[in-house]
Amino acid sequence: MKALQTLIPELSSICRKAGSAIMDIYADESKFNVESKGDDSPLTQADKEANTIICQGLEAMDDSIPIISEENKEIPYSERKQFDYCWLVDPLDGTKEFIKRNGEFTVNIALLHQGKSILGFVYKPVDSTLYYGIEGWGSYREKAGKLVRLSAKKFSMNDKQLGVVCSRSHLNDDTQAFLDALTEPVTVSKGSSLKFLVLAEGGAHVYPRLAPTMEWDTGAAQIVLEEAGGSVINTETNTPLNYNKENLLNPYFIAYGNKIG
Repeated sequence: MKALQTLIPELSSICRKAGSAIMDIYADESKFNVESKGDDSPLTQADKEANTIICQGLEAMDDSIPIISEENKEIPYSERKQFDYCWLVDPLDGTKEFIKRNGEFTVNIALLHQGKSILGFVYKPVDSTLYYGIEGWGSYREKAGKLVRLSAKKFSMNDKQLGVVCSRSHLNDDTQAFLDALTEPVTVSKGSSLKFLVLAEGGAHVYPRLAPTMEWDTGAAQIVLEEAGGSVINTETNTPLNYNKENLLNPYFIAYGNKIG
């Protein structure tokens, strides 16, 4: 495995190519067909085209590293558990937001090593904003030629008016109970993996996700947030989320900015 920083130009290019394909469909209603997957979640032509671009790009970089993707046929755990390194891909996170045409969707590519996310790229196609984080190297936002290092906001859970990021599509009883336990919380609505990035940029403090997600929904954004000083904690074990599990469904988790104490 090459030094991870050397992968930045190639992964940036792959994200932008996938994002361009997504935006071509986003702008052309004649291509805006929506299918339903086996779990009744939506699938668009944008998901498919972005997945093809990403997988071909990653294979061209190094075809010895396997790819776990939302849109690929699932690889049996008997094979996956042997992986030392693997890619974890969500070619279009926030398909519902894409369909609603609110711009809050992302391209997500993570590199896993022995079940841990060590590199993550998240690209927001609507405004060409690229976020990436590399283990031990920090997290960054690149937009309009400017590169900014990200830093999550320091806070205590006892603080008043904490910024709490909530999904536009999921606000259940457990999440409401979490909000009710805080003092004058201020809710921030975002779709897709952008919820993590709000924390990484210091725009809010905490994101409770007390509802189902899949590994590809979180792998890339988790390392971006962690390298900005945050954390993503399994509510059952109080340990960071890990990946390439037998069941690719995530446990419930809470993502924090730079929580003190």
